[in-house]
Amino acid sequence: PDALTDMLFSAMKEEGVQVGIGRYDEARMFYRAPLYASGPHPTDEFRTIHLGLDLFAEPGTGVHAPLEGTVHAFANNTGRLDYGPVVILRHATDDGQPFFTLYGHLSTDSITSLAVGQRIERGQRIGSIGEMTTNGEWPPHLHLQLITDLLELDTDFPGVAFASQRDVWKSLSPDPNAIVRIPEERLRNTELSKAETLAIRRAHIGGNLSISYNKPLKIVRGWRQYLYDETGRAFLDVFNNVPLVGHSHPRVVKAAQQQMALLNTNTRYLHDNIGRYAMRLTGLMPEPLRVCYFLNSASEANELALRLARTHTRQHDIIVLDNAYHGHTTTLVDISPFKFNGPGGEGCKPWVHIAPVPDDYRGQFKRSDLEAGRKYARSVAELIAQIQSSGKGLAAYIAETLPSVGGQIVFPAGYLAEVYKHVHAAGGLSIADEVQVGFGRLGTHFWGFQTQNVVPDIVVLGKPIGNAFPLAAVVTTPKVAASFDNGMEFFSTFGGNPVACAVGLAVLDVLEEENLQTNARDVGGYLIKKLRALMEHHPLVGDVRGLGLFIGVELVRDRVTLEPATEEASYVVNRLRETGFLTGTDGPYKNILKIRPPLCFTKSDADLFSSALDEILSENPVRI
Repeated sequence: PDALTDMLFSAMKEEGVQVGIGRYDEARMFYRAPLYASGPHPTDEFRTIHLGLDLFAEPGTGVHAPLEGTVHAFANNTGRLDYGPVVILRHATDDGQPFFTLYGHLSTDSITSLAVGQRIERGQRIGSIGEMTTNGEWPPHLHLQLITDLLELDTDFPGVAFASQRDVWKSLSPDPNAIVRIPEERLRNTELSKAETLAIRRAHIGGNLSISYNKPLKIVRGWRQYLYDETGRAFLDVFNNVPLVGHSHPRVVKAAQQQMALLNTNTRYLHDNIGRYAMRLTGLMPEPLRVCYFLNSASEANELALRLARTHTRQHDIIVLDNAYHGHTTTLVDISPFKFNGPGGEGCKPWVHIAPVPDDYRGQFKRSDLEAGRKYARSVAELIAQIQSSGKGLAAYIAETLPSVGGQIVFPAGYLAEVYKHVHAAGGLSIADEVQVGFGRLGTHFWGFQTQNVVPDIVVLGKPIGNAFPLAAVVTTPKVAASFDNGMEFFSTFGGNPVACAVGLAVLDVLEEENLQTNARDVGGYLIKKLRALMEHHPLVGDVRGLGLFIGVELVRDRVTLEPATEEASYVVNRLRETGFLTGTDGPYKNILKIRPPLCFTKSDADLFSSALDEILSENPVRI
């Protein structure tokens, strides 16, 4: 309360005004106390919609009746965050219909001389604004509310409502400015409704920029592992791997703010941040990965990785995994079967060669086969032989070290080691796409390729590298970098700029200081056990796999035939969204729940999510 009061009254002083206005029908995220909650969990709905008009002013400021009427009720609601001293006046319309005005957060002496039925003249003083010590511990202000029907609640009539009941409560408490008549320009709200935001998007944004969920969300704020919509509803983010250390982490935000206030420019000038960050980043990788290139997005980084490989090998052909996705540029769509074999795709280019995903749940070789990794790697050797027999050579093999879009896959042991052996024997380079799984998400290892005991020639980094700030990187060996330094300049105007590198350094600091890799290991392992326990009661859950906080839950209609439960997965994801949990689907059949929360995720979050999933899997539409 003290901090909020200082903020509000400082703003009023700066503007030179005596009264500050809090709007009617405004969604307020700070109503998070238990008395506003619909249940015990942070994902439960809270009463956030303000049903009155707030007038902030100094304690002792007089409060006068805007209309004539009589005293209907008064009380001192002494509970914390309640009204404190509150008065309700009764009025009548010209045709005799009763209505009421409520005045909350008054001073204690405001109610000492009142009597029920007492007549109040228009303009008559009925009290004054109370101190924080007596007004329910709020910043000093008057809460004014217009009410058409008290529902026999009198001085317990709510001043805020659940967003899901917004229209009902607004019909009972219309805008009090109808009687106060503050000029509309003083109340102007520039925020758009969700319907207006959606309409503008549909009119001016490309239609194939997709939106999640059957009922789209308008997200306006994030904090740690939570996202908040325009009504203040909290959603546990079990989905976004981009805010690695948590949404709006103060350390990361401060690093960006401070450097932005000092300097941000292109990389043609010397600056310490890019060098410091390159040293920190390469220090987290094995030799000989010691040379960095910085960019703005993972798509740019994967594009550069292909250029490096082709320049170094003087070859053009690329081997990729089926259902892979590596970016949105023309070249990257060409090496992403998820795209070129999907709707709108143009099929496989002759220089692209597709190896099967080493999926030891759904694929040819199963988890029980200790040689599964080596057997899946044979397909890469066969593709290399086909490339060479046609008189061409291999430039690179590129794969996510744990495929995400391909189905949240964990490679069988030995797969990448065997693949890299075949690739290097053919003169090609190995590219590890770490965009989804790098930076400690896996818990046991900082990088995905480490889980396979290999060292790639090129590593691609993006998404979580900047905790949602535009930053990406390619890390390679001095030998590959020397080949690329062939006289053609490489330049990215904003790649590795001072602000981006300051953010990157802050992310590494937070990862280390808050032990987030260890947290990912411990909480991820705990969550995987909780999710696997669901398999005992829900035949729809065919497989639970993952490492750390990179987890896939595959839904199937039959555990023998593995018929994908695509429609059921969509139902589950949308029901989770309705109950306050954000996740998504992936895989070639869109039947896999992908779970990749910020690394500050806790065991209590894991309990809450697994319990919600358990309840939804018990609902009739997905019971089998």
